Amino acid sequence: MTALIGALLLVGLFFHAVAALGVVLTVSALVLAAGPSLLGAKLALVAVFLLLANPTSTHAIARAALRTGLRPWRREAGGSPPGGEATG
Repeated sequence: MTALIGALLLVGLFFHAVAALGVVLTVSALVLAAGPSLLGAKLALVAVFLLLANPTSTHAIARAALRTGLRPWRREAGGSPPGGEATG
């Protein structure tokens, strides 16, 4: 659900910061569904790795994008997002 909200509200590169949280929440739900087992333990390790790796990689990618001149999209009066029509 978090990834869907991010996809609707954010455009471009900076969408990935919100989408990463959706992946972590999905894996966490799988951990709960698997229960106390070897599979559950492996999924928990994947969730921990994602919690550590996603913010780090997203920060590095966003920082590199900002350094090369890419700026977050901002809605202007009557403007539409790149590659699509304005929804609101």
